[in-house]
This record gives sequence, structure tokens and C-alpha cells, in this order.
Amino acid sequence: MSAEPAVSATRVADESVLSAREIILAELAASARTVEASQAAQAARMIGGAPRVFLTGAGRSGLVLRMAAMRLMHLGLGVHVVGETTTPAIGADDLLVVASGSGTTSGVVKNAEKAASIGAQILAVTTDGTSPLANLATETVLVPAVRKTDHGSSLSQQYSGSLFEQSLFVLTETIFHILWKNSDFAAEELWTRHANLE
Repeated sequence: MSAEPAVSATRVADESVLSAREIILAELAASARTVEASQAAQAARMIGGAPRVFLTGAGRSGLVLRMAAMRLMHLGLGVHVVGETTTPAIGADDLLVVASGSGTTSGVVKNAEKAASIGAQILAVTTDGTSPLANLATETVLVPAVRKTDHGSSLSQQYSGSLFEQSLFVLTETIFHILWKNSDFAAEELWTRHANLE
């Protein structure tokens, strides 16, 4: 005997799809456009200039940073995702890119504390410039979005940290695009680094 579905999909109308899409696009456009260009440019300079870039985040933020790691690898940068079995030790000349909407996620903050103790540079992306993560950071990019635990905010009608994670994706894609356009690499050259074992 199968259990009843938790959500009734039979009542999904075309209008609800259009409405949801417009809410998400409008919120994302507003959030992405409010990120300070100077902060994003500094983030691009840090990532492009680091000998090695390490990326870490929990949950969906971590998944977005994994996507960013792939793109940075396509550019030929030395990139590592924290927690992978082949990730080496971070050093004083390296950069740790950390994302946490609240800036308080314990594992993420601990990684930043470790990197700081070694003398590595830390680039934090968060909604809270006074958070523990921001206080550890060399540079911070502030994303005007809702913390995942703030369920009554007027900033977003979306669930939990969705707007932050969407904005993080746009930010990392923006940084990649800037770095790519400032390089001499054609798209075909980047493609030669794409995984051929899948």
C-alpha cells in the first residue's frame, strides 16, 4: 500500500507557475543588483590572483560553490573543494572562499577559523556583515537576502535560504565571466579541461 503524497499536484495551474516564476525572478534580480560591484570585483581579483582556491559551504550553498569550483577549474585555476578526499592542506598563500547566509554555520566557521590560523586569505559571502564568518574574513561580499531561519522576512516570499543560494549562484557566475573575459582563453580551450570521465 502506497502512502498518500504530502503535496497535491493535481491543483497546480498554469497561472501558479507564472506567478511563482515572476516572484523568483523579481527577487533574484533585486538581490543580485544590490550586491556591491566593488565587493564582487574584489572577490574576482582575489580568486584570480590566488595560487590555490579552496571552496566550502554547507547544504545548498556548498552545492553552488561546487559548481563554481568546476568553472574555475575550466579556467585552469588550482581549485579544491573542502571535504573531498584529494583536497590538500591549505597554506598561507591560499584563498578560502566560504559561503553561509547566516554567517554562523558551525562547520563553515570552523573551516574559516582554521584557514585564518594558518594565515590564508578568506573571502566570505554572507547576508550578515557582523557575523562570526564576516569577522574572520579578509574580504566580504554581502548578499541582501534572507537567512534560512528567517521565515517572516519581507525580503523574500521564497522558502528558507533559496534567495541567498540563487544570488550566490549569480555572483559566482558573474565572477567566472569576469575572469574568463579578462583571460585569453577561447571557449574551446576551456572545454578541453571539461571532465571526460563521467
